Amino acid sequence: MENSTQFTSFMLAGYSDSGHLKYFYFIIITVLYVSIVFTNTVLIVVICMERSLHEPMYLFLCSLFVNELYGSTALFPALMTHLVSDAHSVSTVYCYLQIFCIYTYGSIEFSNLAVMSYDRYLAICYPLQYNVLMTQNRVCILVCIIWLYSFVKFIITLSLTIRLKLCGNVIDKVYCDNYLVVKLACSTSDTTVNNIYGLYGVVLSVAVPLITILFSYIKILSICLKSSIETRQKAFSTCTPHLASLLNFSFGCFLNLLQSRFDRPMRNVPTVLHTMLSV
Repeated sequence: MENSTQFTSFMLAGYSDSGHLKYFYFIIITVLYVSIVFTNTVLIVVICMERSLHEPMYLFLCSLFVNELYGSTALFPALMTHLVSDAHSVSTVYCYLQIFCIYTYGSIEFSNLAVMSYDRYLAICYPLQYNVLMTQNRVCILVCIIWLYSFVKFIITLSLTIRLKLCGNVIDKVYCDNYLVVKLACSTSDTTVNNIYGLYGVVLSVAVPLITILFSYIKILSICLKSSIETRQKAFSTCTPHLASLLNFSFGCFLNLLQSRFDRPMRNVPTVLHTMLSV
């Protein structure tokens, strides 16, 4: 067992010396962040102010937009600061807070997309009963469950990580990552509970929403195959935005997982591209 130290900060080793290009990257990230905040805020205000949009689909979208603000704020301000700074260290408290925010963002996003797919399934397969099955009260309850479940689940994850004795404080990424912090633990036996609960968390956060999404779209597809061309086109136009969001988010999660868990495939990737993919 290696000697453990009570670290008060972590070093983010994902940043490379990009010279004057760092200001160019800073501008890009700033424009991206401002665009995300402005666009999502406008959409939230429009949905809240326009009574005709107080329908299940738009209420789920509103939850999605709030989550985008939450997740991007957890990542981009710190990223912008570190891009133009020579010191790339963060306090342990801030690092754990960022881990909590980013991981809960991912869980809320995927769970929200799963509930939206089920909502589309009810709207297309049960159009006459839809207003009875998916009321505003049920939408609010589902949204609250998604957020509360994600927070509780990752409070447990974070508490398991904080208890570990660490023998290093260098995180090979541009932001704090739970798995990379767990890898810094002095003893692998101490991380057994983390690994077991992590597997349990993956099943709940990924497998369950994925099953819901697959079930919903299989049912929608079976209905479309039996329906008229007009019904198929309507179903396609209704589901396309959701599918685009789902594929975009899933692709991002896959890249993040590939970078965190598998070192070999990413060794030959240039540092700048590695950083861009992780963001």
